[in-house]
Amino acid sequence: MAATRDFLQGLYDSAVAAALPETWLAEALPNPPPHADLAAGTARIVLLAGGKAAASMLAEAERHYVESCGVPLPALAGLAVTRHGYGGLKTHLPIIEAGHPVPDAAGLEGAEKILAAARAAGPKDLVVVLLSGGASANLIAPAEGVGLADKQALTKALLRSGAPIGELNTVRKHLSRIKGGRLAAAAAPARLVTLAVSDVPLDDPSVIGSGPTVPDPTTLAEARAILEKRGIVPPPSIAAALADPASESPKPGDPAFAGATYRIVATPADSVAAARRFAEDAGYAVIDLGGDVEGEAREVAAAHAARAIELARQGKRAVILSGGELTVTIKGKGRGGPNQEYALALAIALSGHPAIAAVAGDTDGTDGGGGSASDPAGAFVDPTTLARAAARGIVAADRLADNDSTGFFEAIGDLLTPGPTRTNVNDIRAIVIDG
Repeated sequence: MAATRDFLQGLYDSAVAAALPETWLAEALPNPPPHADLAAGTARIVLLAGGKAAASMLAEAERHYVESCGVPLPALAGLAVTRHGYGGLKTHLPIIEAGHPVPDAAGLEGAEKILAAARAAGPKDLVVVLLSGGASANLIAPAEGVGLADKQALTKALLRSGAPIGELNTVRKHLSRIKGGRLAAAAAPARLVTLAVSDVPLDDPSVIGSGPTVPDPTTLAEARAILEKRGIVPPPSIAAALADPASESPKPGDPAFAGATYRIVATPADSVAAARRFAEDAGYAVIDLGGDVEGEAREVAAAHAARAIELARQGKRAVILSGGELTVTIKGKGRGGPNQEYALALAIALSGHPAIAAVAGDTDGTDGGGGSASDPAGAFVDPTTLARAAARGIVAADRLADNDSTGFFEAIGDLLTPGPTRTNVNDIRAIVIDG
């Protein structure tokens, strides 16, 4: 008997709950400047939040400093820039909603305001950057001579090419005035503390949100090589920027980072661990593949399906868990995202196995799609998935070939649709084997 939909939903929900800022942010926030300085107006706390968790992190930071630390409201400054649909929280500081994964004019406005707030910070101020995945798209400050339209077109081309997040951000960092350590340079000489929610494999600070407050180990040459490898011919403005030595990002040892500290406060592994506890409490053995799984979604799905089928053959009662971020090389014209494509490929590989069910979803609440906050987060798979689709005249293999996983699961009512979660630690995938 395959796992119930409620149990699969519970696995997903437990992973998301572990990544919510109200769970861990307050204890990670730095102490405020001396109250005498705050009251006199000679010191401030400048909160600069970017990414899909920006609104919830800003709200929690405001609450902590005002209610728990007694910081007067006039001593707080800053703003949050988050994805469209991920705001909606009551805060004293403003929240700007911007485009993702393709940047837009709202992100351009938000990035300029964050840069201005950082530059205005004085030596007694505490600048707290609340960073999360999605900031790379939300905070868009193109390099001199590069227009928004060219950045948008390049982002779309990189996404369609299947470039993983590390490659995408290497290019972004060399076409920006805020990424790749440049926000830290803007905030100097103020004390700078970054608290980051990781959405990238291996939790690399230089990749999370394109590393706006840390040294950048990547180079202009690497950015150019990525475009060449992916077969992308950039427009003249981008080609010129990537050939200009002035576009190189700050490196380790740069004085901009002398007063900066950085801490990762939530990771994909944390959420996988929460799902593991949920599964173990229900009596399942857990095969934990970790929070850093990468690869083409359909290929990873085939490998995971083979492992699940073998466990079922052995009569095991187990859950295979994995996090990380998969990619999709788009060749069709359908709708979807990495989690939905993984789920569709998994369903095909499992071929209706009676003892196996699964869920795959992005912890931020949306998976690929057209950039709407109402896009699905992923999909469910059970032994009846293919049969129910076939009864509607839907051929799973044809939908996979057309990259139309959303259309497939939408037709049979198996989309995972939690809406915006206001956090982001990448994907959570769970295959449940009731051998």
